[in-house]
Amino acid sequence: MGRYHVPLSEGTQDHPIALYTVGLGGDGRLLEAVGLLGYEGLVIEALGGGHVLIYMAEPLQTLAGEMPVVLASRTGSGEVLRNTYGFTGSETDLLSRGLISAGMLDGPKARLLLSLLLRAGASEEEATEAFGYFLGG
Repeated sequence: MGRYHVPLSEGTQDHPIALYTVGLGGDGRLLEAVGLLGYEGLVIEALGGGHVLIYMAEPLQTLAGEMPVVLASRTGSGEVLRNTYGFTGSETDLLSRGLISAGMLDGPKARLLLSLLLRAGASEEEATEAFGYFLGG
């Protein structure tokens, strides 16, 4: 896989992107504040292959209707699953709710890519296509 290039013109503006790591016992209350704090995108570092706690699914769906929300794994290696589990909060459920798979990118790399894409003026459809480049084999 070659390098992925996002062309930027001079004078592009920064778009703040939140990075949220899911942990066992976390209650997800910070998710409600993401839009209120002026973030224009969110990368969620989910458990395992891309899972969150059941009560985070609806707030993430709401956010995905307002801004690009990228689903990454917090494991540090391997890609987000795409169609393995079907429970509420699973990767299949979250992707069906409008989240964008980060593929093999971890949270910080997905945050960087989303930031560059928004600086370049990419639509959510274009962002989804760009992250598709990082969906493994």
